[in-house]
Amino acid sequence: MDKPINILVTGSQGRMGMAVIDCCNNDNQVNVSGSIDVGDHIADHIDSCDVIIDFSTHKFTGELIAQSLKHATPLVIGTTGHSDDDLSSINEASKELSIVMAPNFSIGVNTLFWLTQKTTQVLGNNFDLEVIEMHHRMKIDAPSGTAKRLGEILAESRGVSYANDTVHGRQGITGQRTTKEIGMHSLRGGDVVGDHTVIYANDGERIELTHKASSRNTFANGAIHAAKWLSGRSPGLYDMQDVLDLN
Repeated sequence: MDKPINILVTGSQGRMGMAVIDCCNNDNQVNVSGSIDVGDHIADHIDSCDVIIDFSTHKFTGELIAQSLKHATPLVIGTTGHSDDDLSSINEASKELSIVMAPNFSIGVNTLFWLTQKTTQVLGNNFDLEVIEMHHRMKIDAPSGTAKRLGEILAESRGVSYANDTVHGRQGITGQRTTKEIGMHSLRGGDVVGDHTVIYANDGERIELTHKASSRNTFANGAIHAAKWLSGRSPGLYDMQDVLDLN
């Protein structure tokens, strides 16, 4: 790499934005050319960057996509909680832009995604599937984007519908658990960075796949790795499985 990649960080005052800036400052292959948060204007900074790393809010997605298309700027999107319209805009933009979008940029979590797919395929349909996630008290969406992706992988591997067969928590007289359902449970409290567990439960045995993050730098460094990977990449919508060559 001849010169550092100039990165614009959006959501710079959030926990992840600050972690990205900190990790960029310790990486001589990248440079923070600008950072913005609520009240700032992306148009004032986008000309000086080579790629945007976004950990802002889904409410910013429309402006982010519009400015990125206008300036042909690649995107790394770590924001979660997008609406169907947001996702449609991102998909449409990827016809002209190179975009890495992932619910989690940790190498360990992306290994968990891969393991979840393989484990579900090996175990077949006899195991009950449950996902448990826990995050800090400040997190505004549930389930987490990572937990949702785990649920989608389980559904895809089982041949069921994430939208129709996921049960979010249980209360009251729920009746017996069905063989198709995927349990999804969100816990919030303290300063937990991110814990995710996939449980496979059968008569007489249980398998649990767990990832626990203790530092946001894990995610920040993954996002920076994705930004480097995007250099010279053709338009398309990629995820960390592509970046890590796990697909």
